[in-house]
Order: sequence, then structure tokens, then C-alpha cells
Amino acid sequence: MPTITAHSGAEHFRTEIRSDSGHQLLADEPTDNGGQNAGMAPAELLASSLGACTCITVRMYAARKQWPLRGIDTTVSFERNAQHVVTHLTRHLRLDGDLSEEQRQRLLQVANACPVHKALTASVAIDTELV
Repeated sequence: MPTITAHSGAEHFRTEIRSDSGHQLLADEPTDNGGQNAGMAPAELLASSLGACTCITVRMYAARKQWPLRGIDTTVSFERNAQHVVTHLTRHLRLDGDLSEEQRQRLLQVANACPVHKALTASVAIDTELV
């Protein structure tokens, strides 16, 4: 099972995130929320996961079909409530290429079936254990 490790030390909200595949990034809170703005906030990471998954899934499908897709731009915005819980995501998808309307509509369906979209719209169980 793939594993992500997040570590927060003495630098208040700054969090180092590492994957077992060797990648790393920083997360933090904006300065107006007490952080140092050294990386994306957790809600931004959530939205970026949806954007990245959308681009990758649409690209894979178009390549498999050998459709003339030159580029994909996905913009994800989000709303949060007073408790900072993300309550709504809005995704805009721009497809660059000589695609028919039928192909464009199919790629929209594919975007809505990307794994992160499915996880966000389903009930995902989270088990938390103190170690």
C-alpha cells in the first residue's frame, strides 16, 4: 500500500510531506493564519490532487484513443466553511486540440471518473491509530 509521511516540527505549521516513492513537498498555512506560507495549505493540496488527477486521467484516455489532445488545463477552486472544511469544489477544464464535440463530451465524462473525483464524491473510510 503506498504511504505518505507528514512531519511537523518546531516551525509551527510547516509540514514536510514525503512519499515512499521518493517525492517530497512542503505544506504550510498562509501568514494571515499563523503560518509562514512555505507551501500550499492542506485545502490547496486537496484541490491540486483533483486537478492533477483530472489532467492525468484525461491525458491517458485520449492517448489510448489516439485523439488529437494537445493540452489540458484544469482549474479547481474551493469554498470552505467557518471551520475551514472544504464544502465545495468547482473544476474548470480546458481541452486544447482538434477534438469533435463528441470527443470533448466523452473527455468530460472521463474527468468526472478520475480516481480522486471518485474518492471525493464517495464516502472514504479513514482509520486513525495512535502509535
